[in-house]
Formats: sequence, structure tokens, C-alpha cells
Amino acid sequence: MTELKTPATRPANPRFSSGPCAKIPQYNLDMLADAPLGRSHRAAIGKSKLAEAIDLTREVLNVPADYRIGIVPGSDTGAVEMAMWTMLGARPVEMLAWESFGEGWVTDAVKQLKLDATVRKADYGHIVDFAEVDFDSDVVFTWNGTTSGVRVPNGDAIPADRQGLTICDATSAAFAMDLPWDKLDVVTFSWQKVLGGEGAHGMLILSPRAVERLESFTPDRPLPKIFRLTKGGKLIEGIFKGETINTPSMLAVEDYLVALKWAQSLGGVSGLIARADANAKAVRDFIADKDWIADLAADPATASTTSVCLKFTDPAIKDGAAFAKAVAKRLDKENVALDAGAYRDAPAGLRIWCGSTVEASDVEALMPWVEWAYRAELAAQ
Repeated sequence: MTELKTPATRPANPRFSSGPCAKIPQYNLDMLADAPLGRSHRAAIGKSKLAEAIDLTREVLNVPADYRIGIVPGSDTGAVEMAMWTMLGARPVEMLAWESFGEGWVTDAVKQLKLDATVRKADYGHIVDFAEVDFDSDVVFTWNGTTSGVRVPNGDAIPADRQGLTICDATSAAFAMDLPWDKLDVVTFSWQKVLGGEGAHGMLILSPRAVERLESFTPDRPLPKIFRLTKGGKLIEGIFKGETINTPSMLAVEDYLVALKWAQSLGGVSGLIARADANAKAVRDFIADKDWIADLAADPATASTTSVCLKFTDPAIKDGAAFAKAVAKRLDKENVALDAGAYRDAPAGLRIWCGSTVEASDVEALMPWVEWAYRAELAAQ
């Protein structure tokens, strides 16, 4: 084949993984010098660092003063599981899923917790119709489909006078999307997504209604120690002041604090949202006039601004799955986009992380390389 000319500019940072995600700009390990390594997380210094992480999370995200914020084990998965195992069963349950992680919560509810839940599903690239959801039931859903590139556009469909709890997995939405706190009773996320923190630690945010549920409902199932949020029918308040259930990594805590302070310097969540929006726009501006690639999201109103999923649409492509993998491999080999392939359970294509730690200039530099890799692979078929 005739060798295609490579683009003149390369992304300064080729890390476009959807988790763990790119570190903050100009990140270096010297920023962690203040981490109290070799010290107990129960010592005064450890407690103060954990409490600071909670306080800065509240400030950056504008979490209401009467919502509790806790650092919990098991990343976002642990936080969602804690909420489901401790709160579900008091009322009817509706499970909403439009991608693989939402499907996982459906499995937990139906097969593990054995709840007689109403399950509403949508194909990749779509979300369920929220107008059909009964919010007098407890409702579990992801805000942003990390593997499908679609998100809930806003909280308008969630009634203020709902009787049930809304349990929202916001792991690839928190810090990059506007979360309507008055419509959400439980919000979970992990550090390694939008702020590029380290893995293993989750965040559990509870509204007063969620706390009331915990203190008034005793589930008819055994609860592992790391799921227990109450004692004697009362919330264990220490968990929401930095007294973690198990031992956290103080190095990871320091890393999270560095990212939170960077977020503060941008003006908090509004500055973070603006960065993610600009990154996603750079992708969509590039593909707007192309007939060989398209957004997996069917409706622009629900298109993600963090996990942007793309599909190849050229009818000349012989094997879509193999083609997409080959394109991702070319981008990786050229060191212009690492870990940019679609999620294993998702439709074939690319997934470009556009979260707030990514620079728009890097996204703009990447997109011509995507076209180069597409054309090179097409010629090689």
C-alpha cells in the first residue's frame, strides 16, 4: 500500500484511558511529599488528611451541608454495593441499565439480593425512558454510561416528592457533569475517574432521606463488615468524618487531595465541567463531517462528555470488531492514544476519555491520528 503521511502533531499526553484516567496536568510524584507514610490512618495526621479529603470533596462538588460524605473500600463498586445491600428491600425496586456496569447492578439486585425488581434496559448508545420510571420505588442507575458513551442529560424527570430513593452510580460523571443533588439520595464514585486519582477507594454520599432509610430499615440478609453503616439502629457518623471502615492508602489520599486542590484552582466543579465539555466538543467537531465514523450515542442530548464512544461506519470495513481493535493498536503503537479501544462488552469502536484532567489540545492533536489509523487499516484489509 502507499504509505500514508502521519499527522504533524502528537498529543503531549497520549493517556486516553477511561479508568484509571490521566493524572492532572503537570503532575509529578513530588506533589505527594506531604503524605504521612508509615503513619496510622487513625493517628491525628491520618484523620486530618481523610477529613480534609471529605471537606474538599464537598466544596468542589457543592454537596449540600446536610449530605454525608464517606470514604469507603472497594472503589465505586464497593460504594454501590454498600448502598444496595444496606438499603434495598424496604420498597419496590427499579433497576435501570444501558451499559455493562448498570447490567452488573441488575445482576446483583436480581440474582444476589434476589429482589423482585422491575428491570428497564436500553441498548448501547441509548438510555431508558425516565418518564416510564416509578420513582415511588427505589431506583438504581448510572448517571454516565462509561462503556456506552451516554448519560442522563439532567434530573428533570426525577420528581422532588418521590417516595423512593434514587441510588446513582456517578463514577464517570462526578466532577465533570452537573449532578442535581436534590434529586439524588445516594451518589457514588471513585477517585480514578474524572480527577485521575488512584484506585481502590470509593466515595459514598448520602442525603438525609438515605440516612433515614439506613436508620429505619434492617435488611433480612447478612452484611459483611465493610458494608455496615449503622450500629444499634444509628448511622456510624465516624465513617463520614474520615474514620474509615478499613485501612486506606495514605499515599492515595494525598494524591486525591492534590487533585482536589487543582480542581479548586479552576473554580471548582464549574471549571472542571468546562474542561470536559471542551474536550468532548473537540472530538465531535472533528467527526461532524465524516462519513466513516460516528458517535455511538444516538441522541446528542444524552451524549457523554467524559467517556466518548465512537463507532466506525464505513461499509467497506470487512470485520468491524477486528478493524476497531487494529485501529486502537495502531494508535497505541504510535504512542498517540493509549487504552483507547472500546470496552470489551461494548460495540466495537473507540472510547476516548475526555474528562477534566485531559487537555483539549491533546484531543485536537489526537483526532487526525484517528483518521490516519483508520485509513491505514482500511488500506491493509
